[in-house]
Amino acid sequence: MSIVTNPIKSDLRKFLLSALALTFIGLVFIYSSSSIFAMEKFGSASYFLKKQFFYLILSIGCFFVFTATPIKFWKKNAPLFFFGAICLTLLTFVPFLGLKCHGSNRWLRIGGFGFQPSELLKLFLLIYLGFFLEKKQLVSGSFINSYLPFLSILGVTSLVLLKQPDFGSVITLFSTAIILLFIAEFNLFYLGMTVLAMIPAVVYLVLAKSYRLNRILIFLNPWSDPQGKGFQIIQSLIAVGSGSFWGLGLSNSKQKFFYLPMQHTDFIFSILAEETGFIGCALVILLYFGLCYWGFKLALKFQDPFAFFTTLGFVIFISLQAVINLMVTTGLLPTKGLGLPFISYGGTALLSLFCMLGLISNFARNAEQA
Repeated sequence: MSIVTNPIKSDLRKFLLSALALTFIGLVFIYSSSSIFAMEKFGSASYFLKKQFFYLILSIGCFFVFTATPIKFWKKNAPLFFFGAICLTLLTFVPFLGLKCHGSNRWLRIGGFGFQPSELLKLFLLIYLGFFLEKKQLVSGSFINSYLPFLSILGVTSLVLLKQPDFGSVITLFSTAIILLFIAEFNLFYLGMTVLAMIPAVVYLVLAKSYRLNRILIFLNPWSDPQGKGFQIIQSLIAVGSGSFWGLGLSNSKQKFFYLPMQHTDFIFSILAEETGFIGCALVILLYFGLCYWGFKLALKFQDPFAFFTTLGFVIFISLQAVINLMVTTGLLPTKGLGLPFISYGGTALLSLFCMLGLISNFARNAEQA
């Protein structure tokens, strides 16, 4: 007797297992990389691990909510959620509500509870783009009816994120949106002109803020200021190189002893590389490759355009952010301030990612029923 397997369920299982494996690795290395810093500052080596685990419980709850809620609800309310996320992100600029950290207004603190509304903005922007593309507003081919609404959506989001500032997220979201419209067979002339117009815009944004220009100059030659602006990337490269093939062993990192800044957030991969070496790095990269591969396979099986474009948006966004983070920590890109999806410390980011997983699971369930 032959056993018939459901290809959608099989791909979804592999997709979710890849994400869960990355999340488990994240918990291990959040503790390993932050324990010394947490003990010194908060008196508890597991301070950041406990907070991340708390957010993981919330994230699992959100996963089931996004899985169980009818897709019609997300379609109908996509513009409303996007507008709400914009308003929530704007609250970070309100005194006594916004919390400034590392020079950025990205956090809200209400009653001792802090979170990053910009992570929810990214989630609902991608859902709104899926809604936008499903509505076929681009069929006519006219600039006003098809492309101007898209530019407005992306423009408003970019302005809000740049105000925080969060330049790295703007680049990631813009790239994701352009790839989505290319897949949707949008007018290539409009896309080409937008990309060309963005080149001087990016140059202006870099020159307008001295720290952005300094990041590029330091990226080109970090040894020009090894004890100052180049310190972080040099320490990251030392960590990655120290891992060799097998690594120094779990919890045996030397760079986490106050050498490498942001060791449990943006540069957690450097600690992972130091402690697990080439083997650990290869495993993480393979997991991200699997997440991307099975995510694309799932999207191609969805007949509903909203499910197809929203899933593609999620997968492209997660993949781009992972690639950018890996390239930054290995000295192949200037620093961007982007975490490593599922692995870096960050509760709201984890919650947003699990919402994406939940909605993709919802799409898969409905595709199975169809």
